[in-house]
Amino acid sequence: MSDATSPLSAIRLLILDVDGVLADGRIVYDQQGNELKSFHVRDGLGIKLWQQTGRQVAIISGRSTQAVARRATELGIEWLMQGVGDKLAALQQLLSQSGLTAKQAAAMGDDLPDWPLAQTCAAFIAPADACPEIRRAASYVTQAPGGGGVVREGIEWLLRQTHEWESLIAQYRVRL
Repeated sequence: MSDATSPLSAIRLLILDVDGVLADGRIVYDQQGNELKSFHVRDGLGIKLWQQTGRQVAIISGRSTQAVARRATELGIEWLMQGVGDKLAALQQLLSQSGLTAKQAAAMGDDLPDWPLAQTCAAFIAPADACPEIRRAASYVTQAPGGGGVVREGIEWLLRQTHEWESLIAQYRVRL
């Protein structure tokens, strides 16, 4: 059951940065020069739970890698914007294409390029190890560092604010 009185109940879209949020922020190359990423499995389940509520997920990243494209496809993330230099312009484009407003969007980011999202979206979530300016701008700062399950933690926080978390996870409880 959703709490319609919460301003966060209007959020329909969660926008994610990659490096420092979905991944830990390190850049690792294999012998062939391919960039490798490591994703936390709990973030994947969190995204699937968020999508079960009828909400959408988008990725806006300054870098561009095949690993992110693959993970986005695996998770059914419709909106993938990689190689973005101006995240505010990307946000405006995304909102226009999705038919949503900034009041219907939440975002997660860890560093200065994400600051426009923090200043524009209805809610902003920062990992524990985000830069100080981003942590101060956040609606919520996670306990976990980037790449350590922060997306799941942020989704839980958002859905607890609207009183949807408990009913959403009831599907996993064993009934004896």
